[in-house]
Amino acid sequence: MSKPTVLVTGSAGHLGKALMLALPDLGYTPIGIDIKASSTTTHVGSITDTAFLSHLFSTHPISHVIHAATLHKPHVGSHTKNDFIQTNIAGTLALLEAASSSSSSSEESEEKKTAKSFIYISTTSTFGSALSPSPGQPAAWIDEFVVPVPKNIYGVTKTAAEDVCRLVHNQTRMPVIVLRTSRFFPEEDDDEERRSAMDGENLKVLELAYRRVDIADVVSACVCAMEKAGKGEVGWGKYIISAPTPFKRDQETLKGLDKDAAEVFKKAVPGCGEVFERRGWKFLGRLDRVYDSTRAVEELGWRPDYTFEKAVEKVGRGEEWRSPLTFRVGKLGYHAVPTGVYTTREEATMTE
Repeated sequence: MSKPTVLVTGSAGHLGKALMLALPDLGYTPIGIDIKASSTTTHVGSITDTAFLSHLFSTHPISHVIHAATLHKPHVGSHTKNDFIQTNIAGTLALLEAASSSSSSSEESEEKKTAKSFIYISTTSTFGSALSPSPGQPAAWIDEFVVPVPKNIYGVTKTAAEDVCRLVHNQTRMPVIVLRTSRFFPEEDDDEERRSAMDGENLKVLELAYRRVDIADVVSACVCAMEKAGKGEVGWGKYIISAPTPFKRDQETLKGLDKDAAEVFKKAVPGCGEVFERRGWKFLGRLDRVYDSTRAVEELGWRPDYTFEKAVEKVGRGEEWRSPLTFRVGKLGYHAVPTGVYTTREEATMTE
């Protein structure tokens, strides 16, 4: 039996590369498209090019689409708002329409067919201002019921693209699942204050408790979404994809994260204080939000392997806490010219 073919957009980026590397071992045949040629790009082309997309779907038996191509937050300072609109909204619509009304020449029938699933990679950045209560206010608990309040063109266009996804699903019944991923990039934090507060590895381990996910777990979430949609078990849904938090959803915890986050960490994960002390690591003084991925675990059957608790255990034993896939993908950045911590777009091996 042939493996299902998966179209991966943004195949030269962090998640796109991870998917292209991992999917063959998970029972899929990936086809990668990107405007940038790379070792994981099968076809060079733009998602805004409808002729390119039409040819792609007519010549390949594409069963699933994982749409990871996007202009990101680091591009806000280097691209126009119209660039964001064309790529993140118009490009997503073009891809949705191609996937929902495609025909493959390899099929005996030339009748139009619909992809078994369309997985749209969104971001927790869509929540925007809803993520940032002022100091003195309890940390925000972010689940799928929180209404996004985008604060830049990145968040605006990603939120709008989610709405376009729902519209096309309603009109065509093509299964569409939106995955709002938290941060998984290996580069340093883009906030100078956070970068100067502590070592980058220290910060990333802490983030697994409330705002980070390992890229291998993002890949597994995509596979879970494809499988659920392919079986007809989920036709439409939005899910937060972030490492499961060890924190409880109660006012005592949320107030504690605002006043003394270190104590909340130590109470939630006994032993983490000792591990951090031996490593010479610090705790953040305050957290302003916690992402809750419970719905993805319950409805998609997602089973993330890289959690804060497991990371603490591995750090305590002197073991690597990140996935091997993290290192295979490496640091890619977002720009080819100097623009700060997200500069390089060359394929590189992580040394951190």
